[in-house]
Amino acid sequence: MTRMKSKWLILFIVFGLILTACGGGSDDAAEEEVVTEETAEELDSPATTAAAAEPVADPPSICLVLDIGGLGDLSFNDLAYSGYQKAIEDFGMVGTFLEPDGGGENRGELLELCAEAGNDLIIGNGFLFDGAMNEVAPNYPDINFAITDGVAEPSNVRGMLFKHAEGSYLAGIAAALKTKTNNVGFIGGVDFPLIHEFEQGFLAGVAEINPDIVVQIGYASVPPDFSGFNDPVKGKEIALAQYEAGADIIYHAAGGTGTGMFEAAKEVSEATGSKVWGIGVDFDQYYQVGTPLPDLQEYILSSMVKAADVSIYNAAKATVEGTFSGGASVDDLSTGGVYLSFSGGYIDDIKDTIEEYQAKIISGEIVPPSVRP
Repeated sequence: MTRMKSKWLILFIVFGLILTACGGGSDDAAEEEVVTEETAEELDSPATTAAAAEPVADPPSICLVLDIGGLGDLSFNDLAYSGYQKAIEDFGMVGTFLEPDGGGENRGELLELCAEAGNDLIIGNGFLFDGAMNEVAPNYPDINFAITDGVAEPSNVRGMLFKHAEGSYLAGIAAALKTKTNNVGFIGGVDFPLIHEFEQGFLAGVAEINPDIVVQIGYASVPPDFSGFNDPVKGKEIALAQYEAGADIIYHAAGGTGTGMFEAAKEVSEATGSKVWGIGVDFDQYYQVGTPLPDLQEYILSSMVKAADVSIYNAAKATVEGTFSGGASVDDLSTGGVYLSFSGGYIDDIKDTIEEYQAKIISGEIVPPSVRP
């Protein structure tokens, strides 16, 4: 201890000389100076410095641009939105969703807004975004882009595609097995190749069971008019005409227009006393339409579900995990990307047959057509 006191005395004298030489401090201040003796252990231990706090990283962000019809179409846009919401909840993402103007002419502008805001993942919901993706995505190579039902050239764009004909084939099997009039219908939103995939698959499924069944075909619009995806009034008009012409089951691939088909099914069933049905698309519409519009639920025979919500969720997951890649991804019956819904129990009696045909498609024994002959 005597050695320690001597050590501190020497240090104190040196410290005082330094203060005097520098002219620092007054006499009063010097008198108030107190030196506290420390233990040997404290003196011998190395000095420590607190580690600097790690900067908090911004949460990953996702921007969803819906297409014509916007949120509330009870079909394709709502389906995409559900996948986007789940990604936000599960991955802690910051989310933004935008809706185009009436004709969808500002798709590129909205993608640009998402990119300028620094989003990590930007999704265009629908094949009509392909042109805008080709223009915008190359300017933001560090941002991930994705498009449903379409493809684009830039390497940072994921095209999320589906084999619609496979699920539609099963819808045709169901319609053919359940019809009592041997007359069914198909309503397409817009008469162009993407919707022809649904049409051709459905026709082939019906013919597989009974080639003598009549299939009526109607479309709500033709290109360049794409309003047929959001025109329930037109959907109801076409459906009423098909029911009047003998159809007792109609399958639609028309987005929000399909709500009008279900309304027609209810109206005709109540007016005639003979039950007619509609088969939905994209979402499981027994719930998506039947929940907000419970009066229509009992007329929804089934739905050909397209799991675009899962594809969007997976794109978000890959973005968060750093495994995102561009190019085309294709979902089908084998991946669960498309399937026929049994909600409501109205086709439970033919479930075994439907599953047999599903197995044949998955094995490659049956390849449903997707283009018109």
